[in-house]
Amino acid sequence: MSVETKVTIKNPFPVSVFLSLLLALALPVSAAAQSADNALAKIIEDHWQYSLAEDPITASRMGEAGFSDRLPAVADKDRARRLAAEKQFLKRLENIQVKELSDDNQVNHAMLRWVLKNSIEANELYLDRIPVNTFYAFWNTALNASKGLSMNTVADYEDYISRIQDFGRYVDQHLANMRVGIQDRFVLPKIVVKGIAPTVRALASNTPEQSSLYEPFANLPASFSASERERLVKEGTAAIRDVALPALDRVATFLEGEYMTAASDTLGAEQLPGGKAYYRHAIRTYVTQDMTADEIHSLGLSEVKRIRSEMDSLIEKSGFEGDFKAFTEFLRTDPQFYATSAEQLLKEAAYIAKRTDYRLPEFFGKLPRQPYGIVPVPDEIAPNYTTASYNPAPVGGTRGGAYWLNTYALDQRPLYELVALSLHEGVPGHHLQSALSKELENVPHFRRTLYLSAFGEGWGLYSERLGVEMGLYDTPYQHFGRLSYEMWRACRLVIDTGIHSQGWSRQQALDFLADNTSLSQANVRAEVDRYISWPGQALSYKMGEIKIRQLRARAEEALGKDFDIREFHDTLLGNGALPLELLDAQIQAYIENHKSGAE
Repeated sequence: MSVETKVTIKNPFPVSVFLSLLLALALPVSAAAQSADNALAKIIEDHWQYSLAEDPITASRMGEAGFSDRLPAVADKDRARRLAAEKQFLKRLENIQVKELSDDNQVNHAMLRWVLKNSIEANELYLDRIPVNTFYAFWNTALNASKGLSMNTVADYEDYISRIQDFGRYVDQHLANMRVGIQDRFVLPKIVVKGIAPTVRALASNTPEQSSLYEPFANLPASFSASERERLVKEGTAAIRDVALPALDRVATFLEGEYMTAASDTLGAEQLPGGKAYYRHAIRTYVTQDMTADEIHSLGLSEVKRIRSEMDSLIEKSGFEGDFKAFTEFLRTDPQFYATSAEQLLKEAAYIAKRTDYRLPEFFGKLPRQPYGIVPVPDEIAPNYTTASYNPAPVGGTRGGAYWLNTYALDQRPLYELVALSLHEGVPGHHLQSALSKELENVPHFRRTLYLSAFGEGWGLYSERLGVEMGLYDTPYQHFGRLSYEMWRACRLVIDTGIHSQGWSRQQALDFLADNTSLSQANVRAEVDRYISWPGQALSYKMGEIKIRQLRARAEEALGKDFDIREFHDTLLGNGALPLELLDAQIQAYIENHKSGAE
């Protein structure tokens, strides 16, 4: 999973306008249109250069030279500078007459406006006061900033050492923001901090050679001279020992003491100062539709009821003698459903991935060029990490996309869930969608890197269901695993809103997830703590999937025998990540174009 914080604007671009721009006949370009297009191009380029400077990690991962020697500036003065700059970008953008833009640029205008609105609101809410959850942490961002980047020259390694030397400044700025959070009582819940703190202490306790930061120095290019190799290893080791590890120690000490004391005994986002605005922002961010918590909670309960009926029916058809509780206990405890080694788990996932690859051309006309691999979650974060995630490859880097699979606690990683999990994280899920987005042509850079959770995670969950049509679920247990995963995401609608807006306790959330899914107890605990620490993100999966299924049903009904699944999928993914309202408009335009061409 790759996640970036984005916020939707209610009706940011009316569907009727979006359709008209997509369906318009080609007309001669007027002077006004050319002027508007040029003005937008200048804003987009200025914003891109600004974005590279503000986020050197993304810049270096995009293959841009000159940024790999530093980490982002995250002090409060930097937030104030970004807020002022982005308000100015938005002002310039809104001075453009949208109707004078070309078709493609009307979409680019809408998307950049969306990005700017998101960032402005996040900076106004000062979300940097909580820069960590159980899935993401600023120190891991720094540790992984250069992973996968191509380092072939001495200068590349010198830049890498400079980035390590910037570790302390970066960490201290984040701790300063968290101390403001303490003053404002805008802090993480205690239960979350208790889970995170030991993982940082373990990182801080490493020797330089044990740190993941040391890996590039263990594989220096053979072309380097002996003296260069010796110098780089010495300087790199010193940077890790004298800067990075002490910075991690400061984080661990802060979390164990000062922050643990200040951490909240409550769980909900709305229980924090300014919490209602915070959670409302989170919903708009991750759902990319303007809905209330109550609306989502009600929808979640409805989905849970529907999926539970399907699960009960499958249990009955399987011939199992027992109820839902007995069946899930059977799945959680029978050794046949669990790998006995990390290698076995990884091999099972690899087999599923290659079976899926074979079927892809039947369902997609366009496939990405970039490959992907299946790798274990790093040992240092595995105990507190989720089941799996997807990590996109850097542009021009030395590896493909990475489907991270957690091999820690194998008795909690059931094989019957592995088909659905692999479809979600690999192909046709995150890797296929993310790689295609990066390979988009004739679109601004920011749209190739844009990640919207409702679109990306909704597509991932839709991909799990698509596996049924692809013939990839062989046993009743695998089918139940898929239903359990769908139920898991439906439960998220109920639990996230329950915790953050309806006063649910942690035990209520644990019981609800355990009672309605076959997830292992370890996964149940990890998931609930993730929802507590990351308001709103868990909503994106089911809300996005529901919208994609609705759009497919609409296209199938409208086009009848002319519906082509490959064409539909190519259209859905062909513009990269879009807010759900714009995605709706895109598919409606596809339907209208198809019907118009058939007449």
